[in-house]
Amino acid sequence: MSEVIRHIAVLGGGAWGTALAQTCARAGRDVTLWEHDAGNAAQLATKRESSYLPGVKLENSIKVTRDLKEAAQAQAILLVVPAQVLRSVVTALAPLIADRTPLVAAAKGIEHGTHKFMTEIIAECAPKATPAILSGPSFAADVARGLPTAVTIAATDAGVAHALAQAMNSGTFRPYHSTDVRGVELGGATKNVLAIAAGIVNGRGLGASALAAMTTRGFAELVRFGKACGARTETMMGLSGLGDLILTCGTPQSRNFSFGVALGKGETATTAAHGKLAEGAFTAPVLLEMAREKNVEMPISQAVAAIIAGKLSVDAAIEALLTRPLKAEE
Repeated sequence: MSEVIRHIAVLGGGAWGTALAQTCARAGRDVTLWEHDAGNAAQLATKRESSYLPGVKLENSIKVTRDLKEAAQAQAILLVVPAQVLRSVVTALAPLIADRTPLVAAAKGIEHGTHKFMTEIIAECAPKATPAILSGPSFAADVARGLPTAVTIAATDAGVAHALAQAMNSGTFRPYHSTDVRGVELGGATKNVLAIAAGIVNGRGLGASALAAMTTRGFAELVRFGKACGARTETMMGLSGLGDLILTCGTPQSRNFSFGVALGKGETATTAAHGKLAEGAFTAPVLLEMAREKNVEMPISQAVAAIIAGKLSVDAAIEALLTRPLKAEE
């Protein structure tokens, strides 16, 4: 992609969408921020602040709109909507964009029913677009405030990935680029499930040793699943794999970790989210189905899925993991 990206649209005015709009504006790009929800759109336009990220004022250069056609005029579009609604948003956007417009998924998940990753949904619903994925160890509040953050942007076309990384590089927000699309999006989806497991360990008060063991063995699951899906091992070891796992497995800033803490303290999956989206709760059963199809052993992810579904108590899941047959570490 030889064209310099000067105009970026961000679809989704939640915490992460607002943060990415901020960093694109700081990078000197023209930014259009589209928000579907009327109430939040009004707050973004008038108070210059998202309902989901209070206290962070939008850069003056960011234009807020509810007109999808207006947002579609951008040279690149960041799709910052939940994984399970990505299909509907891309379907509405598809007839409005120019050929080869990069559509960058910023959701970390796998679609229910179809088992499709985010870039696969983009390719299916917007065939004239160029699918890409953004993932890595990043909290919206940190990015919005300009704290140092590094992520990975992947597209099958190396030139597109490089152009996107350059366009979003704001100094404190440093994007690396890759062509391993599957590895980048797989790491982001899988780590959400493992972050729930880490939260359960914390909420149950099992100690730092247990948390370290769970995180390490969880990473082994991520690598096994990644290899089965054709991801590169170096990607699994990078920002979107190991990096994101480290970030989300030890802090209540992670919604998935906090969800797990609540489960560990005895709450049900229905109440544990506390009104916040924990993407890993939706990803867990899908991940498990895919792992079975590929004959990949993922006992920690299996335990998380069973706990969320109410099929297994936390204590029973822990006992089942601890009494598994001894084996060589791999």
